[in-house]
Amino acid sequence: MNENTNNRNNFIGYEYKDITVDREMESLYADGYQNFGWTIDSILAPPIAIGHVLMKFKRDRKIRNKAELTRLQRQFDACVNEIVGMEKSKGDSASIVAFTVGMIGTAFLAGATFSYLSGFVALCIILAIPGFIGWALPYYLYKATYAKKTSKVTPLIDSKYDEIYEICERANSLLGSQVNE
Repeated sequence: MNENTNNRNNFIGYEYKDITVDREMESLYADGYQNFGWTIDSILAPPIAIGHVLMKFKRDRKIRNKAELTRLQRQFDACVNEIVGMEKSKGDSASIVAFTVGMIGTAFLAGATFSYLSGFVALCIILAIPGFIGWALPYYLYKATYAKKTSKVTPLIDSKYDEIYEICERANSLLGSQVNE
């Protein structure tokens, strides 16, 4: 009879959480979620989401300070999503500039082609020059815009990482108080 009582006291009910994250953020989630009481159950590479991983976590259902840990976890998730958005914005704005200039160059070359077919060779040459420039320039514009956006966004990303570390530190202290009691 003593064995049955001990087995009941050792029972731990778990709650589970599955999240799909960018492969580059896998370690951040693995390290961060531990501070909210989660342990990694498994990490899978889903066949559909290339460049992403499915992370499966579990934690004790009866964890103390659960409401506060959940609130801090939401803050953590929001900060990580902001970081992902800022990282993505670097390439997005650079691509928009490069595609726009490339399309303008294409329009000039289309005008040059139609003017040549109409017999206006001088107009063809005048339109072809900015057209070829519009085709050659996007690569350099992309690089320059990406570098400029990176220099603007990097301090913001660093401050978000600092905020994440503060959130994880607060969550870890809540878990630490649980261990000491």
